[in-house]
Amino acid sequence: MNDFIQGLPKVELHLHIEGTLEPELMFELAKRNNVDIPFSSTEEVSRAYNFHNLQSFLDIYYQGANVLINEQDFFDLTWAYLLRCHEDNVLHTEIFFDPQTHTARGIPFDTTVNGIHRALKKGAEELGISSKLIMCFLRHLDEESAFETLAQANRHKDKIIGVGLDSAEVGNPAGKFERVFKEAINQGFLTVAHAGEEGPASNIRDALGLLKVTRIDHGVRCSDDPTLVEQLVAQQTPLTVCPLSNIKLKVFDKMEDHNIVHLLRQGLCVTINSDDPAYFGGYMTDNFMAVANAHPMSKKEIAQFTFNAIEASFISDKEKERLKDMTQNYLEQY
Repeated sequence: MNDFIQGLPKVELHLHIEGTLEPELMFELAKRNNVDIPFSSTEEVSRAYNFHNLQSFLDIYYQGANVLINEQDFFDLTWAYLLRCHEDNVLHTEIFFDPQTHTARGIPFDTTVNGIHRALKKGAEELGISSKLIMCFLRHLDEESAFETLAQANRHKDKIIGVGLDSAEVGNPAGKFERVFKEAINQGFLTVAHAGEEGPASNIRDALGLLKVTRIDHGVRCSDDPTLVEQLVAQQTPLTVCPLSNIKLKVFDKMEDHNIVHLLRQGLCVTINSDDPAYFGGYMTDNFMAVANAHPMSKKEIAQFTFNAIEASFISDKEKERLKDMTQNYLEQY
């Protein structure tokens, strides 16, 4: 089963590029850019990655981002992630980035997006990994800041396919960004949003109803609302679930308690993703392994996570068929 998972074609739809900042790269960039960080060793950083909820993670996540200053830093960060994708047989990835995290520190929007984009282009050319870039609004900030960020994104519509909503879910309802998302849709951006991770199932309903999103990031709290589950099944609304993240942030106590396999068997379009893998202890293969080790599954069921992710992705129908054929052929070999 481990060999099967390792070689399985994978598609990642929920990945924060700032959350791939491994301790070694954090130290390297801190030294390169002469930035003080509150750690004396990579081991100390790893020990600090012991979170009790989403906010305790976000506090250290934003601290780590301080070492990202120049375009080359964002390139190096993204390239390191793509090399992990190559190891894990990730054929396509849809990456989030948080421009407000950087513009608030005086880092130009262009610096961030150009560094990431340059690495993604290289990943397609040299590693054969296709990608899309999604800009997230930080939900703990106000609507005005989101509108300013959307205006900056307009210059980069050749690089950015969609907008999302991340950061602290509790106390920051979807309705706060209804007008921003409406404008983003008018401008031709696709839309996704984090909902139903720390917050209740009603947040998923709000993201769908108020923000008109095409997929839900996380969404595991849908189980608390059977009517919502029926709706998600009927509409095949994708949920980009992040198993190791959910355990690390105490959404579930242990992987055996996670509802992802139950949701899959109910017919929901659930997918496996790594979220912030440097902080949560695993990239794509690690997440697949963790789920499979905790929940006895058939190879066909495990491959269904990839089929779901292909269907939920923002690639062309022709490319979806190509990836589905690759995955089907792989499954039939086993």
